[in-house]
Amino acid sequence: MITIKEIAKLAKVSPGTVDRVIHNREGVSEKTAERIRVILKEHNFKVNRIAQSLAMKKKYTIAVLMPGYDEENPFWRSPLEGIQKAKEEVRSFGVAVETFYFDQKNPKTYIDSFGELLKANPQGVVLVPTFKKETKELTNILVQENIPYVFLNIALEGYNNLSFIGQDSYKSGYLAGKLMQLCLKENDHILTVHSRPDLSNFNNIEQRIKGFDTYFKEKHLKNTNHSIEIVDFWDTEKVKAIIFNLLKEEPKIKGIFVPNSRSYTIADHVSGFRAKIPFLIGFDTTEPNLHALMDEKITFLISQKPFQQGYRAISSLSKLLLYNEIPQTEILSSIEIVTKENIPVYQEKQHTIFL
Repeated sequence: MITIKEIAKLAKVSPGTVDRVIHNREGVSEKTAERIRVILKEHNFKVNRIAQSLAMKKKYTIAVLMPGYDEENPFWRSPLEGIQKAKEEVRSFGVAVETFYFDQKNPKTYIDSFGELLKANPQGVVLVPTFKKETKELTNILVQENIPYVFLNIALEGYNNLSFIGQDSYKSGYLAGKLMQLCLKENDHILTVHSRPDLSNFNNIEQRIKGFDTYFKEKHLKNTNHSIEIVDFWDTEKVKAIIFNLLKEEPKIKGIFVPNSRSYTIADHVSGFRAKIPFLIGFDTTEPNLHALMDEKITFLISQKPFQQGYRAISSLSKLLLYNEIPQTEILSSIEIVTKENIPVYQEKQHTIFL
């Protein structure tokens, strides 16, 4: 009798995709599903219920260590929803998913939550490696314990993770540079606003800024970029004063680049003088950002499909544990430009999974 792995090889898909078709679960394109059904029918495939029952007696735990989300940091809600979606699907295969949270401003909470994670005795770990130095300490422990792990959303080199699931931050920053250049005139200036006092420890933001600046350097453009650090995005009066004073000194600033998910706060802070700074480009389709985009306070948002990132992190580790299927070194999210005009289509498709 033909096996699921053999069917997957014939269909040029993963065993997990074949399993989804067999059990009529969502997430496989109709074209792929039909190709698999044809192969199943040709080989008269029948589910071996006894073997399946025995397989389900082996239990696995995947532990997730990620930032918590709140009003100030709404981004992490979406990858968590993807994780929860995958959690529901892999439960029937004997895979449990437990999630542990930390404050992305506080490395101590990162270490403390990791200690709680280890108590769950996981067979696989999904890690959002927010802090470089501390991540090296944590991954050394995982290596010693022989626990496979993947990185979610943030790519770091030299940490021995099986896979990275997320967006190419450098390329997304480079794209933001291209979009900004299209908005500006030759001698217009740019303002980059970031909130991290130590960029070297926050890789995504660092890489986005690097990609953005590289675009202008490579194209030999004359658009001067002014960079300011704002520790507290929420202090409206302070932020307004900082930007207003900068505008008095640099009246040629016409575009703002915000390399994190809180561009809506900067959009609100500068709303009183948007005529002077007509263009604002930011990242991530959080609900507040989408509202600002709809109100034309933001010109473009660059999306990284965080729901799919969370889903694929759990899916890739589950396939490793269940089928010994080694994940790809990089599972990259698409880089999508979201405008006021395509918000409805984006919202309709952002929770759709195609394997």
